[in-house]
Amino acid sequence: MTAIPSPAAEDVVALRQADMKAMAAAAKTMSGMFKDPASYKAAEFRWAADTIRDRSGVVLSGHFACEAASPQSKAKPNILEERDRFDRIANDLRDYAVALAAAAEKNPGSMSAGMRMKPGQAVGGGPLGTQVRDEQELSAMPAEHAFHLMLQTCTTCHARFRME
Repeated sequence: MTAIPSPAAEDVVALRQADMKAMAAAAKTMSGMFKDPASYKAAEFRWAADTIRDRSGVVLSGHFACEAASPQSKAKPNILEERDRFDRIANDLRDYAVALAAAAEKNPGSMSAGMRMKPGQAVGGGPLGTQVRDEQELSAMPAEHAFHLMLQTCTTCHARFRME
C-alpha cells in the first residue's frame, strides 16, 4: 500500500525548500562580497547572515521534526534516526551566521583585512568533521573563515541527510 502525503506534509516540504533557497541566495550574496571585497556592503552582508540565522537552528530542525514523506522531498529518513546530529548541524549553521552578522556590525564601512583569511590559513573542519567553536573563538576568527565553516556545515548536512 502506498502512503499518500498529506497536504500538511507537502506544506512543510515547500516551506523548508523555500528556506533552503533563501539561505543559498544569502550565502551567494556573501560569497560575492568575499570574491570582490569592493562590493561589500555591511547592511547587505548583515541581511544575508540574518537570513541564514533566522532559518537555521531550531527553525531548520523544526522543519524536519517528523517524517514528511513526499515525492517533492529530497530528505533522507535518517534525519529522525540521527536527530541529535541533525540538530547539532542546524545549530552550528546558526552559530556561524551569528558570527557573520557580528562581523558586519564591526565592519560598517569597507570589508576590513580582519574579515579576510590570511594566505595559507587553514579553513578547518572539513565536510565530515565540522565543529562549532565557542562564541569567543567564533568572534575572534576572520569572517571569511566562519563563512567557509558555514558552507562546510551545509555540505556536511547535505552529504549525510539529503538524497541526490
